[in-house]
Amino acid sequence: MSAPPRPAAVDLRRFIRDVPDFPEKGILFKDITPLLGDPAALAAAVGALAARAPQPDAVVAVESRGFVFGAPLALHWGVPFVPARKFGKLPGRTLREAYALEYGEDSLEIHDDALTAGMRVVVVDDLLATGGTALATARLVERLGAGVEAMLFLIELTGLGGRAKLAPRRVESLLQYAVTS
Repeated sequence: MSAPPRPAAVDLRRFIRDVPDFPEKGILFKDITPLLGDPAALAAAVGALAARAPQPDAVVAVESRGFVFGAPLALHWGVPFVPARKFGKLPGRTLREAYALEYGEDSLEIHDDALTAGMRVVVVDDLLATGGTALATARLVERLGAGVEAMLFLIELTGLGGRAKLAPRRVESLLQYAVTS
């Protein structure tokens, strides 16, 4: 069995499929399924994400595609994995943070005992667009007294203001695609 390739050895863009008019007309969806289906590409993506942040005390990943990258990062660093889930999906006591959608609002939750004050956390998701979901996740982390060391994304859609919304937090993305709102 050969070792997984180093992050620079795999062109991750080759594994992102454009799907026009999904989930609605006028949207060019960035499908990560081909990347997930290729073990070398997935290993390279996880390795490249890990190289973009210092080792944290915990990884908080956003439901659901963030889990795909967050869990292996937590294993890589040997730290706890903390899921940030949609409202009503976690048992027990939780903290909830609402965020705006184009039409309405949604919310995320984490367990109220998932992190302790002073912990250094890396937040992980597959995609950064407008930043609402990521900001809600960062606020949950900070409400528990932990610090966001970095926010890691496989893909960033530039031009939608997500990075600016997350300032002054450190934001790292492996692939950037220019889009307009």
